Amino acid sequence: MEADAIIRSLGLLPHPEGGHYVEVFRARLQVRSAVHDSARRASTAIYFLLRAGEFSAWHHVRCDEAWHFYRGDPLELFTLDAEAGLRRAVLGPDLERGERPLFVVGAGLLQAARVTPGGRSGYALMGCTVAPGFEFDDFELPPRSELLERFPEHAAVLGELSR
Repeated sequence: MEADAIIRSLGLLPHPEGGHYVEVFRARLQVRSAVHDSARRASTAIYFLLRAGEFSAWHHVRCDEAWHFYRGDPLELFTLDAEAGLRRAVLGPDLERGERPLFVVGAGLLQAARVTPGGRSGYALMGCTVAPGFEFDDFELPPRSELLERFPEHAAVLGELSR
C-alpha cells in the first residue's frame, strides 16, 4: 500500500509538525497530573505517517509519548535536551539491526523524526500514545533560530529538522 492510499484509508490530516495524523483513541477516564491545572484524559493515541523526505519538526510535548512502529520504512527518532544531549533511536521491524518497535520520549524532551533514507516503501506509519492525554496546549514547536541559539553544537540536525 502506498502512502497516499494509507492517508486516504485512515483519514489522515496534515499535522502542524509535519506528516499526517488522525486521533483514534481518547480515554474516557480523566486524571489529574502534576503538570496540568485541570483534569486530563488518561491517554490518547494517533496514527502518524511521514513520507520519505518529510519530517516531524523539533517540538516537545508536556507528557510522555510512546512511538509505535506499524509498517513501511524505519523511522529515525531524535531527542535532545541539555543534560542527555542528542540521542537517536531507529524504530522498525529489524531487531537484529538494532531497530525497535517502540520508543518512549520523556515528557518535555525535544523530539524530531524522519523516515530513514534509502527505504523501499517511501513512508513510515507509526502510532503515538500520550499519557496523560494529548492536548494541543501541551505542544510547542520552537523556531529554528531558538533551537540554534540553545544548542549550537547540533546545528546540522537542528537545521535539517526544523522550520
